[in-house]
Order: sequence, then structure tokens, then C-alpha cells
Amino acid sequence: MSAQQDKGFTHKQFVESTPLPESVPKVEEVGATSAPLKSASFFIGQYCKEYNDDFMLCKKENNDPKHCLKEGRKVTRCAIDLIAKLRENCGKEFDAHWQCLEKNNQDLYACRQPERTFNTCVFDKLGLKKNIPGSPEGQEQIHNKKNPEIYVPFK
Repeated sequence: MSAQQDKGFTHKQFVESTPLPESVPKVEEVGATSAPLKSASFFIGQYCKEYNDDFMLCKKENNDPKHCLKEGRKVTRCAIDLIAKLRENCGKEFDAHWQCLEKNNQDLYACRQPERTFNTCVFDKLGLKKNIPGSPEGQEQIHNKKNPEIYVPFK
């Protein structure tokens, strides 16, 4: 058995050339990599909650991917809208936070300072507040703690 890859292996990106049917609504891609999406994720969850809930209810109703395309497109459009607003209103803070995540293997703990600045800007300009779902009631959120207890794996 050889460790060499087959010479027929291609490094080109596959692009489906068949157009979607007219019944599928058109939507742009979000246009963000994982770090900006992670940076904005809690705000997307809050801002797009109604669309996300509709999509999840649709998926629960019928797990056929075609069944929920319209709801999925609404979620995508909502995320695109919010990311545009974040860039317009808090661009410098947003960039600082997601670039920190990018440089630190997307470790949120390593980027708490730019996160606090970003969260403050988003609250002040868009009225959105970061809340982590499932956090214990009545306790301070982890991203707001000055010296949180963290688990550091052995290296």
C-alpha cells in the first residue's frame, strides 16, 4: 500500500454547475469565515431568533432538506443583515475580536478584552446584549467575569 495520493486526485474546488430550481429562493452566501461567525454567533442567535426557531420547527416537522429551504434562506439573509450592521456600526471592534479569535485558535478566553469592547459597542449601537443560552440563572455570565475559573488542559 502506497502513501502516495492517486495522480487523478484534484486540488480544484468543486462547483456545482446545475442551477437550483426556480422554486428555491435566491440568497447570497454569508461571506464570512469561522472566526467572524463565532465572534458574531451569540448576536446572530438573538437577532435572528424568530427565523432560527421557524427553521428548527420546520426541520422537526420534516427532515427532508428540500422542505425547509425557504426557512433556511431567511436565516441566512438575517445573518447577512446583522453582519453588515456589525461592520457598519462596530467594524473596528468586530475586526479586533474575530482577528484575535483567528490568531488564538478560536479560544474565547484568550480574547476576552476585545470581546468586552465589541459587546459594549454592539449593545450601545444596536441594543443587542450577549447572553449565553443555558447559563445558570442569577450568575454572572462567563464573558463578564474579571477572573473566571477556567479549565486548562495539560500541554
